[in-house]
Amino acid sequence: MTSAAHEADVIVVGAGPAGSTTAAHLAQHGLKVTLLEKAHFPREKVCGDGLTPRATRQLIRLGIDTSEEAGWLHNRGLRVYAGRKEPFHFDWPDLKDFPNYGLVRPRADFDHLLAQHAVSLGAQLLEGTNVTGPILDERSGRIVGVTTKAGEEYRAPLVVAADGNSARLAISMGINKRDDRPMGVAVRTYYKTPRSKDDYLESWLELWDGEPGKSTLMPGYGWVFGMGDGTSNIGLGVLNTSKGFGKTDYRALLKRWLDATPEEWGFRDENRTCPVQGAALPMGFNRQPHYGRGLLLVGDAGGMVSPFNGEGIAYAMEAAEYAAEAIADAHARGIGTSSAERALQGYPARLRAELGGFYRMGNIFVHLIGNPTIMRLCTQYGLPRPTLMRLVMKLLANLRDAHEGDWMDHLINALAKAAPSA
Repeated sequence: MTSAAHEADVIVVGAGPAGSTTAAHLAQHGLKVTLLEKAHFPREKVCGDGLTPRATRQLIRLGIDTSEEAGWLHNRGLRVYAGRKEPFHFDWPDLKDFPNYGLVRPRADFDHLLAQHAVSLGAQLLEGTNVTGPILDERSGRIVGVTTKAGEEYRAPLVVAADGNSARLAISMGINKRDDRPMGVAVRTYYKTPRSKDDYLESWLELWDGEPGKSTLMPGYGWVFGMGDGTSNIGLGVLNTSKGFGKTDYRALLKRWLDATPEEWGFRDENRTCPVQGAALPMGFNRQPHYGRGLLLVGDAGGMVSPFNGEGIAYAMEAAEYAAEAIADAHARGIGTSSAERALQGYPARLRAELGGFYRMGNIFVHLIGNPTIMRLCTQYGLPRPTLMRLVMKLLANLRDAHEGDWMDHLINALAKAAPSA
């Protein structure tokens, strides 16, 4: 039996950045939205905790205060280790379309803040609500609600799957992942360190298990993000285009890399504050279609992690805004009409237009860097050339002006438009 309290205009499954941002935008459009989260806040998620200016822009668009006074740690760019002992520094570009600073905030706090923001705008948040499957209309096969582990039913004419890499709702609707798209695995933990306060996000494009250039070059890339509280978030990612993917002990790999870093940095077992945890990174639109039969996929559920740099939050939040706009348009046209259905089909069309070419380039990129020889050539001969690396960093972080940018922006825009959609 479904009570009126269990009915809404839209149900959003999962209150991570994808789900909470979708719910917030839907509430701003005046729709009745129910946000279902299986855990209770605050809760942990495996993540680097670092946000580029692309994610910062989405927070600003939501109306969230990103000042340091509001608890955010700001950063000014990337510090890159590769090709030599001393790192390279790249400031975030000054652009019309994006702010020139990134952010750091623990995911446990970040996700809770986004969920509460959605609630403040009018969304209903239900924690500890574990969705187990869809409710389908027998005649049309459309999703009309969801069931929970507790045996409750929640009904709405449209459902957003933002349930992360598990994608249980999409799978239960027959939407399976594509094996021709890249996947990654990331592990991370926290260390007490004197390097906790840092103006730069740190990226290691080469992972050595000893002295750089004189030991074994290991698969993957690493990061060190200072948290500003006496600790740093440290982790590494490995792509399935690497020979080591699936055969590597990632925790041992992390330890071997960090044991080769200077002792005074503190990246040793005695300073580790929590266990090493891992997660999959679904990349390059590896689950499609992003809309069908009343179900929209947003974030990791739709494989929206960037193949270029493993960034997922920014793209999840962008897709959330696109999804909410398509849903609001469909409601205005009248759910159930052919016009409303065309509005909903506008969501995957917009994803393809905005990100499809960029992700296609990313899919090619990960196959290239999966070859250690190519990766070594890129770092040895590419990094010492500042102009080339500014272009590469703009490409990796997808930070470019859509209109009236410099020659680098025009080049990346042209490449993205020329590439077939992912």
